[in-house]
Amino acid sequence: MLMRLKHHLSFAGVIGAIALASCSPQTRLSSPSSVQNRETQLQTVPLNQDDIVMGQTVYVPIYSHIYHHNSQDRVMNLSATLSVRNTDSSDPIILTSVKYYDTDGQLMRQDIERPVALKPLASTSFFVAADDTSGGSGANFVVEWVAEKTVSEPVIEAVMINTSGGQGISFISPGKVVEQRGKRN
Repeated sequence: MLMRLKHHLSFAGVIGAIALASCSPQTRLSSPSSVQNRETQLQTVPLNQDDIVMGQTVYVPIYSHIYHHNSQDRVMNLSATLSVRNTDSSDPIILTSVKYYDTDGQLMRQDIERPVALKPLASTSFFVAADDTSGGSGANFVVEWVAEKTVSEPVIEAVMINTSGGQGISFISPGKVVEQRGKRN
């Protein structure tokens, strides 16, 4: 009987140790800063206009806030993440411009100063904080990209989100091609 009791206590001790170990700090979720560090590093590249085979200008609606409860007096601020994803498995695309405009069409910021390469199947993002309401409910990004070979078109879209007040809202805003350059797949 004593032997059985020791066996059960030993087993309970092992289970308890596993439970405590699973709560260790190593299992914490990534902090925003560590997620930021994993973002794709974009490398500046030289660009010869004669080498461009194709490209697009893409308009992406961004909502810095939305109205709710049947009133324009009640707004919910949203954070927005513009995502640019190279869907081509063998060749890079080159981002030549990423600009953020407000509701009135005024340029708020330019996120890319010089052409940068986005590697095959890589993605990058540009963030607008929830407390940055300067763009208004009709803000937008305009993204220009080109390629020196025929590539599959990238996915360019925005994700808006708010998780305050015990509730959450999120939605995607797809990009719309407003100008086509060169060949199209």
